[in-house]
Amino acid sequence: MSALACVTGRFQPPHAQHLELFAIALRDAERLVVAVTNPDSAARRPEPASAHRHTPAANPFTYFERAGLLGAALEAEGLGPRTTIVPFDLTRPATWPEYVPLHARQYVRAYGDWERDKAAALAVAGYAVTVLEGDPAGRLSASDLRVLLAGGDEAWRAAVPPATVGLLAELLQAFPMAQRGGG
Repeated sequence: MSALACVTGRFQPPHAQHLELFAIALRDAERLVVAVTNPDSAARRPEPASAHRHTPAANPFTYFERAGLLGAALEAEGLGPRTTIVPFDLTRPATWPEYVPLHARQYVRAYGDWERDKAAALAVAGYAVTVLEGDPAGRLSASDLRVLLAGGDEAWRAAVPPATVGLLAELLQAFPMAQRGGG
């Protein structure tokens, strides 16, 4: 068992498959770092393997909002005491060890080129990386969730951790997806 695992992602919004990956990482580690990418809207840039990930529509929730959603979900699953949530700017690899120590094992679920490129970049930076191949047919897409959220389709509620449903509803009531660039 390693002392520290890490899962990186945008978590726009966090969903059930994110929690599943956190649990997998914690089977092999004492503690988990949840590293939230795209924390700073000014630092986003196009990525060849994922053309949408820098756009406002793909990033409707702030780092602060995502950290709150993740914290609620992790606490409800009993994982809160074993986790730390940090910002993790993928555009600045030199700063990565300031947020996630190099001895952390990175867990990446790969569905396509973007995730494989991210795993390779993490390995080049000095992290041990475990790549879990994802089944594209069973993938829960945060892009699809954002479409449901923007359209007012209540089906999104079944795909997110139960502890985040009320928080997401409050966030959307205060600042709807259309105002967030996501609708």
